[in-house]
Amino acid sequence: MAVVSSAHSTIFSKTSLFYHINGFKRFSFCLPFSSSAVASLSSKKKWRQPVASSVLELGGIKIAKDDVVRDDPTNNVPDTIFSKLGLQLHRRNNHPLGILKNGIYEYFDTSFPNMFQKFDDLCPVVSAKQVQCGPLLYVCMLLYYLIDIICYHVRLNLCVCVWLWTGKLRSRTICCLLQQNFDDVLVPAGHVSRSYNDTYYVDSQTVLRCHTSAHQAELLRRGHTRFLVTGDVYRRDSIDSTHYPVYSAKSTCDAQPFIGPYHGILWSIIFLPFALQMEGVCVFTPDNWEASGLDPTSYAAEDLKKSLEGLARHLFGAVEMRWIDAYFPFTSPSYELEIYFQGKWMEVLGCGVMEQEILKINGRSNSVAWAFGLGLERLAMVLFDIPDIRLFWSTDERFTSQFSEGQMGVKFKPFSKYPPCYKDMSFWINDSFTENNLCEVIRGIAGDLVEEVSLIDHFTNKKGMTSHCYRIAYRSMERSLTDEEINDLQWQVREQVQNKLNVVLR
Repeated sequence: MAVVSSAHSTIFSKTSLFYHINGFKRFSFCLPFSSSAVASLSSKKKWRQPVASSVLELGGIKIAKDDVVRDDPTNNVPDTIFSKLGLQLHRRNNHPLGILKNGIYEYFDTSFPNMFQKFDDLCPVVSAKQVQCGPLLYVCMLLYYLIDIICYHVRLNLCVCVWLWTGKLRSRTICCLLQQNFDDVLVPAGHVSRSYNDTYYVDSQTVLRCHTSAHQAELLRRGHTRFLVTGDVYRRDSIDSTHYPVYSAKSTCDAQPFIGPYHGILWSIIFLPFALQMEGVCVFTPDNWEASGLDPTSYAAEDLKKSLEGLARHLFGAVEMRWIDAYFPFTSPSYELEIYFQGKWMEVLGCGVMEQEILKINGRSNSVAWAFGLGLERLAMVLFDIPDIRLFWSTDERFTSQFSEGQMGVKFKPFSKYPPCYKDMSFWINDSFTENNLCEVIRGIAGDLVEEVSLIDHFTNKKGMTSHCYRIAYRSMERSLTDEEINDLQWQVREQVQNKLNVVLR
């Protein structure tokens, strides 16, 4: 009983990050935090107070704005990013991204009938790193496994079991299972994608996913072997016509079915409905490659290339293709597929044979797998002739009315393009200055009215001080902007850049 009591206090001790609505009551789950992070956060008693006017409900999960955007030294998620949560453009069948997603689904359904499972409603808030667990948490994990088995065999909802055990509708996930965004896909500790400059951190342990591969290991653990994951992903990026901080991507995995003693009920409740990228995964067992006479890696690579060349022909027709050797932390060998389209070579997707370590830690040491990932916006801009990535987020009927469900490749007809307005800004930078931080400040003020931010001049004086001059292009996709409006925006930008980035304006 002492162990159970201790496990109870360990798992069910903190308030929740997200609120789940079931048929009866509301209960919560806590994403993983280090002990120091928990101590820091527990000192802020109102840290998780939801704002009633800023709550999203996504697939039965309620997310309060101050759960994602808050005054925390490790948080760098702005209001503009929270406003994009829940839009799920890829799930709108008459939107270019939804049309493209369904076109890819059609290829896999036709070429591999009833083989690939599809996920397009998974939560974008994932853990950033693995938390070190002591013996006590491993005991807790074992207890959770036992509950999971019971839940599966008697077909009870997990929350009922938790309620019967604790008397409270409150649970905490096992923290060492939720390092999805980086550790699960073997992203090195010092990789640039882990930095606050490139990634949106909710706190030191939790991020808005950078890629849909963040769900790859979790789905493998839950027994899925061939699947497509589509969802929105988030990166702090530059501002121009082809970059946006939220963009659509797709990932795929192919794996043979894994038969285990239980199903991953505990893991499945963690995901919140939110996605915009595509990934695919496919796993094979010895029976597959032994009959071919090829070694496992060669067999997977050959099947990968054959499958993805078929996808490229399905989307672009009879085009010339070539494979380029590449590097990704989670695959080896790795490739990029390029097609010769409209007079130039264009990258379509990245892919490779999954690193054996990923399969091993997810119970598939005797298997081999391939995986690919692609960005939906990038392909949709080419297929539909859409010149500016901001248009995907437009609600203007002149844009939305041009597309219909199932009509792949309908060419976008530009409506009146309003003139841009340019404003320059010069300042002395410091050692901590980054262009991504500058773009984040500008985007936070001007939103989608800013079309491009470009460095047009820089120099270093005799004192070693470096000056940058940036040109900001303001343009609305829907109306003409007035001089007064632009001047007001530029004044706010100058003030916030100086205050938030600690630069000296010239």
